[in-house]
Amino acid sequence: MIRSALTISLPILFGFVPLGIAFGLLFQELGYPWYFASLMAIFVYAGAAQFMAIGLLSSGIGLLEIAISTFFLNSRHMFYGLAFLESFGNWNLRKLYLIFGLTDETYALMTTIKVPKKFTKERYYFFITLFAQFYWVVGCTIGALTANALSFNTNGMEFAATALFVVLLMSMGEGEEVAAVCHRIHLIYYCFIIFYKTYAFGCHYSFNRINSFIAINQNTV
Repeated sequence: MIRSALTISLPILFGFVPLGIAFGLLFQELGYPWYFASLMAIFVYAGAAQFMAIGLLSSGIGLLEIAISTFFLNSRHMFYGLAFLESFGNWNLRKLYLIFGLTDETYALMTTIKVPKKFTKERYYFFITLFAQFYWVVGCTIGALTANALSFNTNGMEFAATALFVVLLMSMGEGEEVAAVCHRIHLIYYCFIIFYKTYAFGCHYSFNRINSFIAINQNTV
């Protein structure tokens, strides 16, 4: 079972590791110890929200505002979870971890694959989720450790998770009609979130540039 779950989760590996490296590199610019990136990957484990947290922390935003923003950004996971209430089995620590570790990529993967009859669905999903988070933690740790040794442009690397999610959804075309409609709705919603995040970051960057320009002019005068 472990080998099968590892093999089936490899598409997530190729998205999470480079994305995690990009996060680790960017996170180190805040001046925190390298292991903070690893701890964030373990206890927060929210790719888009972690990238958003970098901008918010660098702007001096309070923890309450960060928590509220993270909640709204990840609110789509509530709809993901509804599809797996029964598939995740009885309420226990394993189910709690499956809920915690449910991401866009694991959702897309677990709704695509068919669990072999000889495997227990709950355990199979558990190992897929565990491997996915392991990939993310490894990527974040590598990025944080190499932040001081490497310097390159990471713009656009955060799109790797979005591209991975789209590719996984494209393989669902042979499913039932109702399921296909639901997946398209999820895809549209996800694209909206990404657009909103990009727009918000753009506005934040523009306001910072304007404020810097005004401050320079005031000092000159």
